[in-house]
Amino acid sequence: MQRKHLQEIPSSSRNVSISFTWDWDHSNTSEFLSGLGVSVLRKDKLGNQNMQQDLSCPAKRQKVVDFFIMRRPRLFRIPEPGVFWNTLPDELLLAIFVCLPLNDLLQVSMVCRRWYRLSFDESLWQTLDLADKNLMPGVIGQLLPLGVTAFCAARSCIGNPMFQMSKPLKVQHMDLSNCIVSTADLQNILCLCQRLKNLSLEGLVLSDNIIKSIAKNPSLVRLNVCGCSRFSAEALELMLSSCSKLEELNLSWCDFTAAHIKAVVNHVSAQITHLNLSGYRHNLQIPDVKTLVERCPLLIHLDLSDSVMLSTDCFQYFRQLSFLEHLCLSRCYQISPADIAELGEITTLKTLQVFGIVTDSSLHLLREMFPNVKINCSYFTSIARPTVGNRNGDIWGIKCRLMLRSPSVL
Repeated sequence: MQRKHLQEIPSSSRNVSISFTWDWDHSNTSEFLSGLGVSVLRKDKLGNQNMQQDLSCPAKRQKVVDFFIMRRPRLFRIPEPGVFWNTLPDELLLAIFVCLPLNDLLQVSMVCRRWYRLSFDESLWQTLDLADKNLMPGVIGQLLPLGVTAFCAARSCIGNPMFQMSKPLKVQHMDLSNCIVSTADLQNILCLCQRLKNLSLEGLVLSDNIIKSIAKNPSLVRLNVCGCSRFSAEALELMLSSCSKLEELNLSWCDFTAAHIKAVVNHVSAQITHLNLSGYRHNLQIPDVKTLVERCPLLIHLDLSDSVMLSTDCFQYFRQLSFLEHLCLSRCYQISPADIAELGEITTLKTLQVFGIVTDSSLHLLREMFPNVKINCSYFTSIARPTVGNRNGDIWGIKCRLMLRSPSVL
């Protein structure tokens, strides 16, 4: 081992001489430096670098000159000028993320932990449209608790929500019309909804427990259960009594008995302004219309189509409605075209639907008789329905920002 002696170095602060001895074996140089991340460049006598050398030969070993190139650690590099993503505050990143469509938002959530946390911030998920999609089990249970207030899954196939919490959801507007969902899974969703203002379950098979869950929403304003089935008159009566703020109600074409009709006309909210009770051919009688008008004097839009038991005797009750603007009596076959002329006494009337009652010639005469009333201008009712015509991501006039366009499975 070679021993090198360093000369004494006088200290500038005091008159003390310092000396030390450094013993080092050059055979350990490469091993030591490689552990520190140091590259060793070797030069031969011709000045060529990184040439293969036979170090086993002592003669050649004497001609090797060792010198070192130190790599600057990454942490100590001088930062380049500019703005980096990791230096942006959360508020600025959220302002950027709010402009992203749903597919891109899901992509950025996989960049890092911080972006994952921000991409699922409550402020980004207030309105969500997953209509016409195949929603795998667990998707609903993961997304709705993020603070969604408006949710559309119309015509979608909904799997088990698999909620990981029992805290009530913040959803206020929900459209599940004509979706494919089991009664148990639908119950799991609605039992956590207590802030609903607008709800559409059109075409679904319900149950008494689902109707009772709806009854836990005292702020409900619009309810569409058109074409629904499998719930009792007692559950319907409980729901109507609890939801006293209902203004729009669509109960058309349900599998109602006469008991269901009695529950509706006797317990529907007195604040109701839009009511659809069409499709009850023999179960809706004239005395039911009388009770309904007396209980709901604020009616603006009333649809009693396909009720063959109604006749001109119910016209006297229609005239008692001071705010009536839209009346639907299509396919009420006991009412003749000549009888319809009596409805001209309702000065507030703006539209009248009498499909199946009047012929084309009679329709022309009625339009001349009622120049200020639009007759047979619409085939479908919009009462309590979330959308009419082209949807474009709107439900009850609320634009859903996050829409999943592709893929069709989530």
